[in-house]
Amino acid sequence: MTPLRMSDGGTLPGPGRVRDTWVIIPLYNEEQVIGNVIAEVLTAFDQVVCVDDGSSDRSAQVAARAGARVVRHPLNLGQGAALQTGFEYALSDPAMKYVLTFDADGQHQVADALGMIERLRAGEAEVVFGSRFLDERSKPSFVKKLVLRAAVGYTNATTHTRLTDAHNGLRAIDRHVLGQLQITQNGMAHASELVAQIGASKASYVEHPVHILYSDYSRAKGQSLWNSINILADLILR
Repeated sequence: MTPLRMSDGGTLPGPGRVRDTWVIIPLYNEEQVIGNVIAEVLTAFDQVVCVDDGSSDRSAQVAARAGARVVRHPLNLGQGAALQTGFEYALSDPAMKYVLTFDADGQHQVADALGMIERLRAGEAEVVFGSRFLDERSKPSFVKKLVLRAAVGYTNATTHTRLTDAHNGLRAIDRHVLGQLQITQNGMAHASELVAQIGASKASYVEHPVHILYSDYSRAKGQSLWNSINILADLILR
């Protein structure tokens, strides 16, 4: 297991509306925005853990000061590894019923996250995948949309699932399913590996329309066309 270090100063936030869910945020060099992202998440969710994946800036300190628990990788291992660490952390809490994966760059909306958890709570499914392609709120570029469509086509063909957006970082997962997951792909292929494992588990799943907010910052940090091409490369070479 990867050596971990707990950050100083991380405290649990006070009472909120959702107490049985851990929000897991993979974190890598997001010092500029992570404080605002956590503040927004804490308006609805009590439990937030950021997995700082070897950041070279002050991301971990800012996240802890904002009210998140922070677990640190001494070295940068990749988003898949950060998610797996977050899953293990959440599973250590016996009161946890659900987890929500949430990106650190400000592109996800808390209202969408709440809607996804409510669908789990209502028993509609055991996993809820966010999809930017179920409505018109998200505005990816034409070329990016083509690349993401190609990625989801590959994922559907190789995992025997039927999704419209396999590489969306906003997901809600029931504890029972979470306990069966073990991410080994540290790069961008982790998303398809996660889908494949959920499909193999025979867990029930639905998609939920979400708004991905494309800003200059999020594009620069990971929503660029080059990043989308890396997704395809990771899928084919994994």
